[in-house]
Amino acid sequence: MPTINIRRRMLLAILASGLSVLAVPWSRAAEEQVVRIGYQKSSTLITVLKTNNSLERRLTTLGVKISWHEFTSGLPLLEALNLGSIDLSADVADTVPVFALAAGAKLTYLAQEAPSPSAQALLVRADSPINSVADLKGKRVAVTKAAGSHYLLIALLEQAGLKFKDIDPAYLSPADGRAAFERGAVDAWVTWDPFLAGAQRQSNVRIVADGRNVANYQRYYLAATPFAQSRPDVLNAVFDELHTAGLWVKRNPKAAAALLAPVWGLDIGTVELANSRRSYQVRTVSPASLVEQQRIADAFLGEGLLPRKVNTGDIGIWKRGS
Repeated sequence: MPTINIRRRMLLAILASGLSVLAVPWSRAAEEQVVRIGYQKSSTLITVLKTNNSLERRLTTLGVKISWHEFTSGLPLLEALNLGSIDLSADVADTVPVFALAAGAKLTYLAQEAPSPSAQALLVRADSPINSVADLKGKRVAVTKAAGSHYLLIALLEQAGLKFKDIDPAYLSPADGRAAFERGAVDAWVTWDPFLAGAQRQSNVRIVADGRNVANYQRYYLAATPFAQSRPDVLNAVFDELHTAGLWVKRNPKAAAALLAPVWGLDIGTVELANSRRSYQVRTVSPASLVEQQRIADAFLGEGLLPRKVNTGDIGIWKRGS
């Protein structure tokens, strides 16, 4: 009996020792936070940071790992942010937060890129009889819902004396929009870079109009408000890395294109063309810089595309260094 008790105590000691060893990494994993970042193909600066691992290295010093999540366009990206499926959103067009607000989202602006109005445009096939925006009346136009190109289309139509109801919109993702456009299922396509540059270099197309003097096309980075409040140190680090990446892309266009081309599955010339039209100037957001946001919200409401009036001031603004 004493021998059995000794063996039992030894077995319990071994088991306890093994459990304590297993508990160490579990405890460390529990302490280590994972930030979930959503992005899309046009999220150039996030793609640069993801590819060169610089953001991971920076956040490791804060005890944070990154989980990456790709989306087809900005609207589902912000829907995921609102639902708590991700913590940070890479850049989305200035129209997208308007739709998120209309759905009651509680979000915080992290940063914005300075205007890039020529980085989105209205395309037709080279042999199309459409030569002006006014010629779109009664035509079928592919556009991605809530994307910057959606507002560009509304603004162009208004400038031409038309209403959104004067056209037949086909709400399609960029990939589906291009496919429909190339097979002739739609008469025109409104899109943004790098999809715009890809169509220009790979298909026989014409630009009827872009955003210059019509839509500024500013892109925004956002955070889920609870995350912004709990980890301002992470937001500071992300902002710094985005700002640095933006400077690098503009100062090194060929190197940036060489880095991005294989990731995007595009040729270097297409990437260079797309990047040449984007400002990539990352800056903090101020209430004064949201004037066009409200104009966008009012335009969508006027066309009956929003369920209720939106006040763009309802989105919180992160203050650098907070």
